[in-house]
Amino acid sequence: MQSEVFVIGGGPAGLAAAIAVRLNGFRVTVADAARPPIDKACGEGLMPDSIAALARLGVQLHPDDGFPIRGLRFLGDGASVEAAFPSGLGVALRRTRLHEILVNRAEQAGVTLCWGRRVRGPSDIPPCRWLIGADGQNSRVRREAGLDSATRSSFRFGFRRHYHASPWTDFVEAYWGPRCQIFVTPVSPEEVCVALLCRDPHMRLDDALPHFPELQHRLAGATCSDLERGAVTYSRRLRRVFHGRTVLIGDASGSVDAITGEGLGLSFRQAAVLGEAMVSGNLAAYQAAHRRLTRRPAFMGDLMLLLDRSPWLCRRVLHIMAFEPAIFGGLLAIHVAEPSPAQAVL
Repeated sequence: MQSEVFVIGGGPAGLAAAIAVRLNGFRVTVADAARPPIDKACGEGLMPDSIAALARLGVQLHPDDGFPIRGLRFLGDGASVEAAFPSGLGVALRRTRLHEILVNRAEQAGVTLCWGRRVRGPSDIPPCRWLIGADGQNSRVRREAGLDSATRSSFRFGFRRHYHASPWTDFVEAYWGPRCQIFVTPVSPEEVCVALLCRDPHMRLDDALPHFPELQHRLAGATCSDLERGAVTYSRRLRRVFHGRTVLIGDASGSVDAITGEGLGLSFRQAAVLGEAMVSGNLAAYQAAHRRLTRRPAFMGDLMLLLDRSPWLCRRVLHIMAFEPAIFGGLLAIHVAEPSPAQAVL
């Protein structure tokens, strides 16, 4: 039977969209040139609001899927500040494990999955009512639909490696330096994910670690469990995310810098509202919801990129928050969309 919705891209965003649309009664097919599990350089942490968004798609994460995350800790220039999530726990898990879980949920929901199928152009797209572009930062669907126009765009570079090491904390740690940030996320009782974000395309983890002696000491003697994997992380806001029957989701629809840790969670929330918009046949409603969903993570991303561009300001802010940790807690509450009294003054 012919599908009503054809999704190009079988990563987390494409699978989430397919699940949401299928739950709203549509026949859905997903096509991707790769085969699962699909990996990508990623910090691999999901905050509580992202877990809730997955649950709305019928995706339940279990304790043995990853590692429970209690909150976030910033470190830099001799200062340290941390805050627990206002409610609930986050979960960190390997990107490949998350993909397996989403594939299983899509199959359970009745989505048709076509792995190893490359879509090169319109002639490869079967007749369908809706076309969803979930094909990432360099989306071909976006370009061919004439949706490439952006209100703003900037980029940085990210590199990720896993280490065989017992986690020393149940917080995600962000180490701030003058030229980069390193994020450490425990993904299992025996492994941590270490991710570098920087503006220098030539910098790698081995170049950056000596600038963070505390972290370098913790990783001393730990063996790498995989090769370093890189990606470009964009801050991109599009003017429109749909045209005619074509609609975009995930990084194809614009993105926030990976420093926010919100890329995956944002795509899961987009999927839910896209499913609702397709039921009503009103993609303009999805456009409006997409803007609302992006506003908060984009704002927080802009704040953190401001610190990245100004080492002096970053040091100053870290020491202020270390002295007044309630400020950091309030910012984290905003970041995970949890109302906080601190929001009245932030």
